[in-house]
Amino acid sequence: MSESNARKIELDAVVVGAGFAGLYMLYRLRKLGLSVRVFEAGGGVGGTWYWNRYPGARCDIESLEYSYQFSEELQQEWEWKERYAPQAEILEYINHVADRFDLRGDIRFETRVESAHFDDESGRWALATNVGDRVSTRFVIMATGCLSSANMPDFPGLESFEGDTYHTGRWPHEGVDFGGKRVAVIGTGSSAIQSIPEIAKRAAHLSVFQRTPTYSVPAHNAPLPKDEEARVKADYPAFRERNRQMPFGAFADADDVGEEALADSAADREQHYENWWSRGGLIFLASYGDLLFDKEANDTASAFVRKKIQAIVHDPETARLLTPGQVLGCKRLCADTNYFETYNLEHVDLIDVSENPIECLTPTGLRVAGKEYAVDAIVFATGFDAMTGALLHIDIRGSGGRSLSDKWAAGPRTYLGLMTAGFPNLFVVTGPGSPSVLANMVPAIEQHVNFIADCIAHLRSQNRSRIEPDVAAEDTWVETVNGIANETLYPQCNSWYLGANVPGKPRVFMPYIGYSTYVDKCEDVVAKGYEGFSTSA
Repeated sequence: MSESNARKIELDAVVVGAGFAGLYMLYRLRKLGLSVRVFEAGGGVGGTWYWNRYPGARCDIESLEYSYQFSEELQQEWEWKERYAPQAEILEYINHVADRFDLRGDIRFETRVESAHFDDESGRWALATNVGDRVSTRFVIMATGCLSSANMPDFPGLESFEGDTYHTGRWPHEGVDFGGKRVAVIGTGSSAIQSIPEIAKRAAHLSVFQRTPTYSVPAHNAPLPKDEEARVKADYPAFRERNRQMPFGAFADADDVGEEALADSAADREQHYENWWSRGGLIFLASYGDLLFDKEANDTASAFVRKKIQAIVHDPETARLLTPGQVLGCKRLCADTNYFETYNLEHVDLIDVSENPIECLTPTGLRVAGKEYAVDAIVFATGFDAMTGALLHIDIRGSGGRSLSDKWAAGPRTYLGLMTAGFPNLFVVTGPGSPSVLANMVPAIEQHVNFIADCIAHLRSQNRSRIEPDVAAEDTWVETVNGIANETLYPQCNSWYLGANVPGKPRVFMPYIGYSTYVDKCEDVVAKGYEGFSTSA
């Protein structure tokens, strides 16, 4: 392997991204004896937890579940401090993993892959980076993340604003002090719901500009009891297997789950919801098994949460604006700490921009319906170009020179969310067509990494060097993903699951719904000799 001046490199495998997926992929490929390099645009490991440092950033899956399971020693030795780990603790954990398994030596930081072109004659990929690297590799694994391409709206006058601007997905690493400042937050999705209460603690005045209200339940975060951690660690494999059997790959210890909401009396159902509300967290969505399949059942849960919002927020008009009208869960449910309570503070205002959108930014603020709001800083909590954005920002060209952006012009097409026909030896970790964002991400990542590593090992054992999905298998899988989605309530609102938050993006439901059934499908594909894939020497 030559790496003279870090310009011309020949490898067995390249991994793009050094978050949870990239680190474990590197670990597995090293175990196979492959020469491998990870290219990471950031200055350190962590992926989404490296970039998302906004105030209040925190995982919404419990710490004991949102963690690696490939090493029992790692599981036992790491001690989580809180029920829901904050960004800083998760980043500390990921750095510990990188050091513990000596992974940094094969990672090139502050290096962005700009293009990846497949050469039919050699059967290898040629990659180019922003720092001049020219890389030849047999396998490319995209560990670029589902929520890593920040969605920055192109408001008229954006460049004219004389104050400071921030995006929650690209937060300054040195932090931001909003003390004494007038702050605007645009958006009320997950990052806004976490950051608004924290920003309000420092800002002199906070104006929140909301297009669509979001359902949120209390997280009830707290220090993680040591006896609880000890109980899980006493039999971590069984705990993980219970998670694996759950539809979202999480909530292993969910008990008292009702099968059908309408089977209970109104009084019993109300008490059932109250119990789950008091428990806190996204697990509320699992309180009855039919909430995402039966509209009438969902209406009962939606009504319960709406009443909670209206009871928390003192001003009736503000409460009305904060109360969602859509199906509970068709957009990502959020878990918060004092989000709705923040609107009871005198220095916090809510501005509805659903009917009168933000007209423009001015040198001193924002203009809505002819009225100007003077602010010193603007926080864009406008989310991400989810699932596909990070991939399509790279010039990826497969067999015959066809670009991935052309192939996916009408929406992403994959087999199992792992590969796409016409792009040999190109793997995607938690890509569109896999459970990804509708699952506990870390176990979903590990399952994909294990599939990819085992697949590469299988190819080597069979003296094969090339693999890609059959078009027929891909077509069937795309139909399957959409068919399952259409049996649920997910497509009933415009969500980023459908790409609805990005202007011009095709409206296609991207995640596969059902973690446990998906894992079973992958295992069945392998058992049948990688059914649906074609291999060659």
